[in-house]
Amino acid sequence: MQRRIWFHRTFELGIPIEAFPEIVERLRGTPLRLRERTSEVPDGRLTQRRDGGWSIQEHVGHLVDLEALWAGRLDDFNENRDELRPADVENRATWEGHHNEGSLEELLEEFATLRATMLRRCEVLDDQELARTAFHPRLRQPMAVVDLLFFVAEHDDHHLASITELSRQLG
Repeated sequence: MQRRIWFHRTFELGIPIEAFPEIVERLRGTPLRLRERTSEVPDGRLTQRRDGGWSIQEHVGHLVDLEALWAGRLDDFNENRDELRPADVENRATWEGHHNEGSLEELLEEFATLRATMLRRCEVLDDQELARTAFHPRLRQPMAVVDLLFFVAEHDDHHLASITELSRQLG
């Protein structure tokens, strides 16, 4: 099956603020789902690349790398910026991160810690703060904080699905 390319995806934004609790639960569950998806993969397969793409461990490292972008975008909202900071569409941090050289356990722990920090920041936001908007540079449309959180959850699921598919391909 052909996988969707993340940067080709479009999003219907305008997520209702009432969806915030469910989105937070998706985000809270990612570290556990990530651990579950990687737990059965033999060590030698974790760092194998296929077809020029990332290894399973590099997908985990990418999720770690992106937590800084999400935190920065929350800062952008907090500072009432008109436009959110752009992502590095070449993913240099992941390609240059040498994630295959470290331990999967350390990456999983780092991701869980960073995600918990982001969730603590979000859980104290009121409705007015969740509805605050800024322009998303790639999507070329306004995005509210609750939309950003939905976007992050979709990004998490995209990489979890990639890990699942890669795990299947590697046997």
